[in-house]
Amino acid sequence: MSALAAAYEASRQETKFHAKSFYFSSFALPSVKRQRAYAVYALCRLIDDQIDEAPRGEDLKLAVAALRSLVDRLYASQLTADDLSTHPWLPAVEETIQECEIPRSYIDDLIEGVELDQGAVRLQTWAELDRYCYLVAGVVGLIMTRIFGLEDRQYEKQAIELGNAMQLTNILRDIAEDLDRDRVYLPAEELAGYGLTEEILRQGQVTPAWSEFMAFQIERAREYYRDSEAGISHLEADGSRRAVWVMRDVYAGILEEIEKVNYDVFQ
Repeated sequence: MSALAAAYEASRQETKFHAKSFYFSSFALPSVKRQRAYAVYALCRLIDDQIDEAPRGEDLKLAVAALRSLVDRLYASQLTADDLSTHPWLPAVEETIQECEIPRSYIDDLIEGVELDQGAVRLQTWAELDRYCYLVAGVVGLIMTRIFGLEDRQYEKQAIELGNAMQLTNILRDIAEDLDRDRVYLPAEELAGYGLTEEILRQGQVTPAWSEFMAFQIERAREYYRDSEAGISHLEADGSRRAVWVMRDVYAGILEEIEKVNYDVFQ
């Protein structure tokens, strides 16, 4: 096995271990695109882990600086021996970035988004939440358009919408878990519009107001899913289109599960 093949295999193992839904949906892809998707996932995972595990303050700044320095080396094709021994899948990322012409700004946006997750999180408006969803998920959709070879750039907007829909779905599913981590992604302004507060959320009760609020948020996510479909139909029929449909349907199905339990995501 060549060094590059070994790097792609390492990224596959990383994806298989950490991202089972994504790994499952990737089976529809042709081998080259599948390998590159794994490489991108490994980099996204590193960004998430390295920032998430860093304490707040100076240590977090150092972690972010170290990540940006690593990305500098990736884009300059100047990976060090230490880089390669610590993360053996990096050559796969380097080749993927070059072959798919992934803009550096996409990776920078992702780092910015993950950095926002550190410590207590409180969002006030839908605009803040929408921006957050873009930074941690919508931009990943943009990256994947390069992996999948989307030729018509006008459909990049739909890739962002699908990523945002998936992230909003995660947020609605993980409300209780996020509360335990002192994170409230639901916009305070919108909660207040339904007579809800963070204190009420912590009581974990499914009230009529809560049900109405969740129904509104679920419909918003579904609108994003619907809007994304025009872009999916313009992906190649080599498995790329099918893979994205699988991911879309898996995540959209979570919304149905929330409805089945009458919006009781607290349990």
